[in-house]
Amino acid sequence: MAGPAVGLRTPPPSVGCEAGEMSGWWERNIAEPGKEPLLLCLVAFLVTFLVTRTIVRLIRAGRGPFRNVSAGGMHVHHVVPGTLALISGGLLAVGAPAHAPWREIAGVVVGIGAALVLDEFALILHLEDVYWEQAGRASVNAVLLAAGIMGCVLLGFSPLGVDDVRQQELAFRMFLVADIVAGMLLVAVSLLKGKYGMALLGIFLIPLAAIGSVRLARPNSPWDHWFYGRSPTKAARAAQREATAPPLVVRIRTKAENLLAGAPNPR
Repeated sequence: MAGPAVGLRTPPPSVGCEAGEMSGWWERNIAEPGKEPLLLCLVAFLVTFLVTRTIVRLIRAGRGPFRNVSAGGMHVHHVVPGTLALISGGLLAVGAPAHAPWREIAGVVVGIGAALVLDEFALILHLEDVYWEQAGRASVNAVLLAAGIMGCVLLGFSPLGVDDVRQQELAFRMFLVADIVAGMLLVAVSLLKGKYGMALLGIFLIPLAAIGSVRLARPNSPWDHWFYGRSPTKAARAAQREATAPPLVVRIRTKAENLLAGAPNPR
């Protein structure tokens, strides 16, 4: 009787190997370099961004118990508490004891603050409230780029903090770091050109980000405002391409952008 009972409790060898490999990857790439605070920072960053976007949409639609925060008749944007949280988390990270749970708490506070600040990145960039304007999409671009960078570091592509790295593995990790940096630059250019879909997918498929970075910028994108003002030919070509885009592509692109960032105010 004892033999079968023990056999039933013994996991299959493949399950044990997979669990051991996952545990080894976690220990080597997350625990050993001390990346738990960064992981908590990323989780807090994403959750805060999603919750914030949900709340502001509810406020805009006049649904739910949420209302804009005002002080003396002045609307207080959530970039204000975000800045305070970001500063507090930074001070906690450099001033608190190095042992747990202070660095983990600092990671959560920094993630919350960074999400609140970057969600209104367009407000800082334009020095005016463009949250629900087309220009406000820059905030979502900044959030996606920041999340992509943190995610790539967490996946173990950073060579820092990992002990006993062989020469071949170090070279491989350094190649991946260079590849990620180049990819993030391409994603950033795609975002500035208004190629939001290619930029988002380009975080995982760099060739798509490369295509988005070399194509003409969309009208009213930051790239258009910065560079096409001195090149009327490119501005005209970009406007013509936008006007002749297939209706199905336009509808899919618009729905995807509105799903993520909310529909902009009609002009």
